[in-house]
Amino acid sequence: MSEQAERVDRPQAGGPRVVVGVDGSAGARAALRFAIEDAVRRDVPVEAVIAHRPPEAWMDFDALGGFDQERAEADAVQRAETLIAEVLRDVPEPHPVIHVTAVLGAAADALIRESAGADLLVVGSRGHGGFSSMLLGSTSMHCALHAPCPVTVVHSPESHRERLHLRRRQGGEQVRARRRRFRGATADFSGP
Repeated sequence: MSEQAERVDRPQAGGPRVVVGVDGSAGARAALRFAIEDAVRRDVPVEAVIAHRPPEAWMDFDALGGFDQERAEADAVQRAETLIAEVLRDVPEPHPVIHVTAVLGAAADALIRESAGADLLVVGSRGHGGFSSMLLGSTSMHCALHAPCPVTVVHSPESHRERLHLRRRQGGEQVRARRRRFRGATADFSGP
């Protein structure tokens, strides 16, 4: 099955707007807050995009039962609306108009497709993924490279703390390694 996102039945948002990816993560919360505040400054609406996928069993042609796309879309919209309500409680008014778009497919593909014609695409970053040298996750990196509009990647306070923790831990390991090398060098040094 193609990883390309498919549009789910919904009204077309289009036009000037700030598009933001919402998935319930701390990075998405920070991105949504940034998008809301930026949309107020620009005097444009926010389009909150949530991507969803069918369960793995649905992909198997021998699976019994079917995938209820309408139910999956409704669940995704409900999760996005809950997140939006939580974030709006912490953002001072006025609030922009916010549209929720549920898209079947991969998050990066959905965000890139939905951001066509937008003023800005805002995505959250979960931090390093598995690599400490990588500051962006795969979705935020893909969007930054391929989106048809400007992209802002927002790091959550949680991901910032995690990066700081990793940096301190790695720094401590590097200091210990230098000490071991130094001790080994002085222990091996024996005069004639």
